[in-house]
Amino acid sequence: MEDVIKKSDFSLKPYMKSNDFWAVCQILNTVLPYIALWYLAVKLAALSLWFLPPIMVLMTLFSGRCFSLMHDCGHYSLFRSRRVNRVVGFALGVLNAIPQYPWSRGHAYHHKTNGDWERYRGPSALISTDEFARLTPFNQRCYQWLRHPLLLFPGGFFYLIIKPRLALIKGTFDFIGDLFNRLRKNPRTSLSTIIASHKSKNWYTAGEFWDLLFNNLCVVSGWILLSNWLGRPFFLSIYAATLTCSGAIFIYVFFVQHNFEGSYAHKTAGWDYLKGAIEGSSYLELPAVLKWFSASIGYHNIHHLSERIPNYNLEACHQANIHLLSQVKTLHLSSMLGCAKFILWDADQERLVSIAQFHQAASLKSQSTRSQLSKVA
Repeated sequence: MEDVIKKSDFSLKPYMKSNDFWAVCQILNTVLPYIALWYLAVKLAALSLWFLPPIMVLMTLFSGRCFSLMHDCGHYSLFRSRRVNRVVGFALGVLNAIPQYPWSRGHAYHHKTNGDWERYRGPSALISTDEFARLTPFNQRCYQWLRHPLLLFPGGFFYLIIKPRLALIKGTFDFIGDLFNRLRKNPRTSLSTIIASHKSKNWYTAGEFWDLLFNNLCVVSGWILLSNWLGRPFFLSIYAATLTCSGAIFIYVFFVQHNFEGSYAHKTAGWDYLKGAIEGSSYLELPAVLKWFSASIGYHNIHHLSERIPNYNLEACHQANIHLLSQVKTLHLSSMLGCAKFILWDADQERLVSIAQFHQAASLKSQSTRSQLSKVA
């Protein structure tokens, strides 16, 4: 079956058509309730702080939906117009404090290399079993601790609130250092020449820089204005908590959609894009309400077959092609936590393994070696 199925066998093109009406409806039914929840939080907090937890849960879910719609804009699939996708994507990025354009360009690389674990190791910077074996026992424990599911929460905070600001600051200092070094070597070098030839580790193109800059200006300005308007402790505590939880959720959802038992984890040589989409991306079956809040991102196998399919067409496309998806891994809420253990890539076996499986394999290998040596002796 693996040798027979081709991408042309799938019915994808009918579902790649963007619908501006549905896109506008999705933006309105996501952004307006999110803003309304902030208004409600302000009003109800004056009566009792006990009203805030359920409101913050809803804020977190709507923030996650904003991110999913921003993700569609990055693939230019939500709206028909490329420009409208960029503008709306930027605005959604501001709501979630993340620069949409640089994020989308990095995410596009993931799509191009999904399942090729020599080139892309996911958002958790996973390492191979050989690399893990070369670590000291202390560093092995640190590697394991840093990828514990509970650390998704500080990870979510860093990912959304700290990382984009840090990237702009580090990139700016990097540019200033490069500027002075070049002027010291050749004072006649023009500023335009330096800008055009400068290579930053924090952005790859001028477009990414401008998106990063304007995102930071809008986000930080919003923090200042809303802190003054709503009160700094009130705004920052609710804002930080909701974005931290939202970031943790969509980071982990992304993780389980590619890190699971039996996931396609190939070397570059012989890597196959189609198998990466079908066997390296899961189908996350969610309850209807969570499917809505996640904008159907659980149909991740279909999304990887064609990123131009907007979220509102993913389910229909999945059903139309279900006879070709027998190799797709189906996950449920109950099986999501179990995926957290697959944090090592076994390059020889071309599969993902847990640290326990690594130690078990190492122990068996050691026993086999001792047995062979004893026979020789």
